[in-house]
Amino acid sequence: MESITKQSSIKDKLITAFELNKNSLFGNLQNRELAIASFANQGIPNRKHEEYKYIQVDQVLKGDFCFTINKELSDTEIENVKIFKDAITIVLQNGLLLENASDLTNLPKGLIITSISKAAVKYADIFNKNYSQSVDVTTDSFLALNTALANDGVFINVAKGIAIETPIHIIHISTADENIFINQRNLIVIEENAQAKVIESYVSVDCNSKAFSNSVTEIVVEQSANVDHYKIQEENIAGYSISATHVYQKSKSVFSTNTFTLSGSLVRNNLTLVLDGEYIESHLNGLYLTNGNQVVDNHTLVDHRKPNCNSNELYKGIIEDKSSATFNGKIFVRKDAQKTNAFQSNKNILLSDDGTINTKPQLEIYADDVKCSHGTSTGKLDSDKIFYLRARGLSEARSKKLLMHAFASEVVDLIKVEELRDYIDEKITKRFE
Repeated sequence: MESITKQSSIKDKLITAFELNKNSLFGNLQNRELAIASFANQGIPNRKHEEYKYIQVDQVLKGDFCFTINKELSDTEIENVKIFKDAITIVLQNGLLLENASDLTNLPKGLIITSISKAAVKYADIFNKNYSQSVDVTTDSFLALNTALANDGVFINVAKGIAIETPIHIIHISTADENIFINQRNLIVIEENAQAKVIESYVSVDCNSKAFSNSVTEIVVEQSANVDHYKIQEENIAGYSISATHVYQKSKSVFSTNTFTLSGSLVRNNLTLVLDGEYIESHLNGLYLTNGNQVVDNHTLVDHRKPNCNSNELYKGIIEDKSSATFNGKIFVRKDAQKTNAFQSNKNILLSDDGTINTKPQLEIYADDVKCSHGTSTGKLDSDKIFYLRARGLSEARSKKLLMHAFASEVVDLIKVEELRDYIDEKITKRFE
């Protein structure tokens, strides 16, 4: 994509970028034009926007940005950010799929992995059936912007009845010698009775300027399919991320997603699950550890559309220094969604008087035969537990570390991939040291 030139505002710059590049982008141009019109109407959100009132995205986006890769990664740099010894690894740099660094050949039977721009042509039937079908660009400015400007990403399809036992690891690498605005779009389609484990990790490599990532991942989980999804966010102080995950589930499917936010200057996660069938099971889990001046903002929406479905949500946070975190979780139960069971919990520990946590659980229920609950708690480490551990010979510092690790472990223990669980556990241990 061509770089954007100086304009009066970032909004004008992004609209100009679309006009310059629209004829070279994949997919349906009419849909993109509708999306850029929606973005033009909404603009860049600021603190006057209810959904973005705790983060200053408009301030981050001051200055000039480019859209292109401006640094070549070495093989060593790529190897250093790999987590698994045995995984199907996909590498993207600033939103562009690096084919030579990715495992795109000798894939298991029934598995397709390619760039989303190629999939729009080569696998047009699957692409057109599923791409941007479960998202509403009028609901969010950045979702509209991504739908208009996305120029690459990864496409994954698991065929009907196929179980992929090996984890699929998508590595999103941010690099920046100058400010860069990344718009990537991922589409993952798991067909009927299929199974997969998908891990997304976000990292920075030699990132010296702002790397602003506006990413959207769509996941379609068809009837009786089973998907485990993980997101690990480890970008450095130059990393700014608006990340949206939209999941569309069909009858009898099982989907679990686990988000671990370990670093990054500003991280905003928008997670939407649409349960559009009977006997669906959904699990949403998250752990965020903030320090310094870091800002982490988690917004979740579980949309129960049909009866006899279950959703469970657990988010936990540990807030240090002058950092801040937000959790806004909404459960929406439609009129036809009788026999719904939906539960949500958010728990936080404040380690500093200067830290901030904003939490807002919400229930919107239009059915009468349901079981729904939400709860939230925020406090400091339990002084009685610290006293108990110190009475048994542990130092105060060691007692606090043990309690924090135990607090975090409730989410970590839900990881089904052993190698990933060990990796996250080690990261948490080092963090508390």
